[in-house]
Amino acid sequence: MPRVSVPVNQITRAGIAAGSEVNGDPTNHHAISNNGRMWVEVRNSSGSVARTVTFRLPGLTDGQGITPRAVSIPTSATRRFGPFPTGDYGSTLLVDVDNADLKLTAYGL
Repeated sequence: MPRVSVPVNQITRAGIAAGSEVNGDPTNHHAISNNGRMWVEVRNSSGSVARTVTFRLPGLTDGQGITPRAVSIPTSATRRFGPFPTGDYGSTLLVDVDNADLKLTAYGL
């Protein structure tokens, strides 16, 4: 199933304006190009319900899938996650959201 691509906003010595935010897609989920030196900002726009973002780890250990990293984002809160080492997360970071209330912004160095 194709995932929704999230653009990575590059940070330079001159800095960067606020990055482009992508609405969460709980059906198709998201893919972000990962160079191991990037992070993801997740904003919960819901004022009444905590939402969950999940970072998937590719591969298998002893034939079993690796448990994904799931984090609850409190109401009206913003959290930042990263970096995501390519040895663990791969060159494409797979991000799942449980609701469209979550807004994603990716930044890279």
